[in-house]
Amino acid sequence: MSRILVVDDEASITDFLRLGLEHDGYEVDTCASGLEAINRALRDPPDLMILDVMLPHLDGLEVCRRLRTTVRTSTVPILMLTAKDEVADRVEGLESGADDYLIKPFAYRELRARVRALLRRQEREPKEASVLTQHGVVLDLDSRDASRDGKPLQLTSREFDLLAFLVANAGRVLSRELIIERVWGHAFDGQSNVIDVHIHALRRKLGLPNLIQAVRGSGFVFRR
Repeated sequence: MSRILVVDDEASITDFLRLGLEHDGYEVDTCASGLEAINRALRDPPDLMILDVMLPHLDGLEVCRRLRTTVRTSTVPILMLTAKDEVADRVEGLESGADDYLIKPFAYRELRARVRALLRRQEREPKEASVLTQHGVVLDLDSRDASRDGKPLQLTSREFDLLAFLVANAGRVLSRELIIERVWGHAFDGQSNVIDVHIHALRRKLGLPNLIQAVRGSGFVFRR
């Protein structure tokens, strides 16, 4: 049974999510502050975290950043909840390390689909090749460890999946639509620059800006 930590200071939201998620067979913990969320996650990392942006004292963005800098919680999938619908706010959430976001108010059916997609990626069986290597980048699909030239890479769960998909298809131009389908696993706003945000983060972490190239009008390619 997957365990989900719901972090929101609105009791109506946590009660609503607990009711739905427990009905779907998940074990659910809740808390109402950013500091408590960090302490709980570090003590016993959940299988997935649903994290509100607007929290007292320490907001969800900072919670996400801190969890991503700790090996114990660096790959916990984080679904961020936000009441802000501006692109800049969504981009900020993704850059802080969130794997997905959902804008309030939302339908529980959509949240359920996103939760399932995130957990499927965590629990999927290893591919035939359990280790992918290209240009000094090594991705272990079993342990989900990533490194470049022997140095560990601190990637979010979504960044790992995206990089693995690019490396597995090195030399092949991958369309935005295909990337969304294979990496995000659900319908997504085609006008969003979510892929660009994650590509930018990967280039920065890899330290090789030309390794992942944009092909105008086509998509992206990991240089062979």
